[in-house]
Amino acid sequence: MHETVIELLKHNSEHADEFQSRFDDVQDSQRPSVVTVCCSDSRVLQDHMWGNDQPGHIFTCGNIGNRVVQRTDSGEAVSGDVLYPVEHTGTDTIVVVGHTGCGAVTATYDDLTEGLSESAGIEHCLSLLKPRLESGVESLPSDVSRTEAINRLVEYNVDRQIEFLIESDEIPSGVDIVGVVYDFQDVYGERRGEVHVVNVNGEIAVEKLREEHSEIDSRIRRLWEY
Repeated sequence: MHETVIELLKHNSEHADEFQSRFDDVQDSQRPSVVTVCCSDSRVLQDHMWGNDQPGHIFTCGNIGNRVVQRTDSGEAVSGDVLYPVEHTGTDTIVVVGHTGCGAVTATYDDLTEGLSESAGIEHCLSLLKPRLESGVESLPSDVSRTEAINRLVEYNVDRQIEFLIESDEIPSGVDIVGVVYDFQDVYGERRGEVHVVNVNGEIAVEKLREEHSEIDSRIRRLWEY
């Protein structure tokens, strides 16, 4: 068997030893406090970024571009993996997690500005991002560097995903929706792996967010207010 799989199984054995009793309360049901929608980039450590090692606490979803939208026969809808915990396990908080240097956002930017040729599956994913990022690309300052453009669009993508959730009749009005960016490229500061809040229930103005959420004011930061 491939050495990588052998290594994974070894670490799983250690995990099982440590978690032997941690599933006692959640073996038959789950009521996670939050559902997170993260990019499936291998550098985005979905549970580890929150220090989570408790089964049943966080319902994690992952896809390229941290999308909350899926295309159905009747049109666009909230992705089922995001909606499931809200509808069936009492989850009342959604956190959309973008990250610096996102490959999906980069590919979408390149497709919108230069055109790309991708396989059908990747093209489908990009086709869900492109209509949401197009206006953001058009709004970028002419003198912005490519790297800065991508990271501004990471925030813009988080905003558009949250906008879709807020406008959807499928999400109850009492659900809190928060947008963050996970930074491992020293874009927001020098603490790699830190999460920065960029959107709360559709509000993106930094000063207003800091006034309304003073308990986390140091973690509220944006690269782009448009």
